[in-house]
Order: sequence, then structure tokens, then C-alpha cells
Amino acid sequence: MPKLLEVKGLNAWYGESHILHGMDFEVNEGEVVTLLGRNGAGKTTTLKSVLGMVGRRAGSVKFDGREVIRMSSDQIARLGIAFCPEERGIFSSLNVKENLLLPPRVRDGGLSTEQIYELFPNLRERLASQGTKLSGGEQQMLAIGRILRTGARLLMLDEPTEGLAPVIVQHIGRTITRLKQQGFTILLVEQNFRFAQTVADRYYVVEHGRVIDMIPNAALEASMDKVHVYLGV
Repeated sequence: MPKLLEVKGLNAWYGESHILHGMDFEVNEGEVVTLLGRNGAGKTTTLKSVLGMVGRRAGSVKFDGREVIRMSSDQIARLGIAFCPEERGIFSSLNVKENLLLPPRVRDGGLSTEQIYELFPNLRERLASQGTKLSGGEQQMLAIGRILRTGARLLMLDEPTEGLAPVIVQHIGRTITRLKQQGFTILLVEQNFRFAQTVADRYYVVEHGRVIDMIPNAALEASMDKVHVYLGV
């Protein structure tokens, strides 16, 4: 599979704080790749750094063969990268439909609103509901649905199952699997390792702002002792 995202020697700072110390990883087109690691390892900062949402970054970030390290966040997004943050970013003053239609389409290939409602039937039923009236699961569905409209080829999802009920977690898992089948590429940060096991093709283990191991899903069972040590579980 061709490489869609290549990250080499990526360093990132928030003010004077040096968070990433030479991240190296790649995501092939059509893959679901998960960044694993303990809290504070630099996983979320990695996603934000790919989009240029940090104070300063250095190194190389290539998307579809094009170097983007010196581009602004909006320029990178228009190339086809979308970010769904852990806090979801739902606008409380807007209803579901308004939240869903807010982000602009950056390129062709995005899902229609009808396709999004097929993925998340709850949203169709709550179109007129304000963002503050939604459950945590509904907010997560809306946050994911919103970026699916944009035409992005690479979806970066930060902790999509955080705080959600098991039945919603299962629904998110099925959705990620369907999106992969439809040709989307997904870079996932996820603390719920059991969930990650159901969707990921490969895992990069992040520690102190750098990748220390890569584990293909086929080798996961044989690597579980090592993974438990990495994650402190």
C-alpha cells in the first residue's frame, strides 16, 4: 500500500516545553493505525503537530508525498487531513444540523449528510437538538460525522471512546471498520486497548515523545507481555 502520511524526526514545542523528540512513523493508505502509550507520552501532541496546531515544530511531515511542515493548519486541512479532538468541539449554541454543516468541504469525496445519518441514526433523530442537549455518545458521533463531510482522506481521531458506554464504543468500532472499507485512512489515539485491538492494523508505541516500537496486529498476541509493560497495565 502507498504511504499516505510519513513523519520523520518530528519535534514539537508548547512554548518552552519540548514535547516531541523525533517522532518517526508512517500510515499507509487505507490503514487504521493506533498510537499507544501512557498519559503524557505525546500522542495527542503528535496529532496536533501533523496539522501544525502547536507552537513550534521541526522535522518532516509528508502527506501523500508532499512536505507540509512549513504549511499553516488551514493549508494542511485543505489537502485532506481532518482532526477530531478528544474534547469533541461541539458548539453548544448550534443544533446538530448546524454543527454538522459548519465545516467547509475541502475536497471532493466527503460523505453526504444522508450517508452520515446512515452511519449514525441517532443524529437524524436529534437534528434540532442543541449541542448541550446531546449525550456524550451523540456528541462523539456528531464530531466524527462532521469531519466526514469535509472530503478528508486521513481522519485523526483522539480518544474517540473516552467516557462512552460499551454499546456506544461498539458502535464507534463498527463505524471505523466501515470507514476503512470505504477507503478512509485513520490515525487513532486510544487508551482503550481492547477497543484498539478490534480496529487497528498496526500499533506504534509512544514514550517520552518518540516511537519506541511498532507492532503489527498479526504479532499482537505474541507481544502482549511487552504491550502491558509499555502501557503499565
